[in-house]
Amino acid sequence: MLNDSSPAVHSPHTHWVPLAGRREPLGPARDRVRDVLAGVVPSVDDAVLVVSELVGNAVRHTTGGPDCLTITIDGDQIVVSVHDPEPDDGRVHLSETAADPLAESGRGLWLVQSLARRWYVETTAVGKAVVAVLPRGKTAVSRAAGS
Repeated sequence: MLNDSSPAVHSPHTHWVPLAGRREPLGPARDRVRDVLAGVVPSVDDAVLVVSELVGNAVRHTTGGPDCLTITIDGDQIVVSVHDPEPDDGRVHLSETAADPLAESGRGLWLVQSLARRWYVETTAVGKAVVAVLPRGKTAVSRAAGS
């Protein structure tokens, strides 16, 4: 017999999006984020922008581009991770040129940092993952407005 007083086991749900070998991985990554998060978060725009930046960085700054994207719905947060086959050599960091209003690039991770609760790089068995943890509730715009 089941004990109704026992706590429910929490199990996050992860969606995998293969990106390896795609000439244009941004479109499929954005589409999958929209599909997965529709009805789960008030607005998927923050997550789409974060994923666009992370996938774009993997395309521009790695030899082989991104391997896959994972989207994990875990309680009050959404965790997005872009995996690539290159080791973490310390090159993934906030650009100092983002402070320059005339700079043509270098703002991507600043956007990620402002939209996410936190972001980080983790070493994986086959390279690295750049991870962003987003709130499941209010969007960045509503958080900034204090509503």
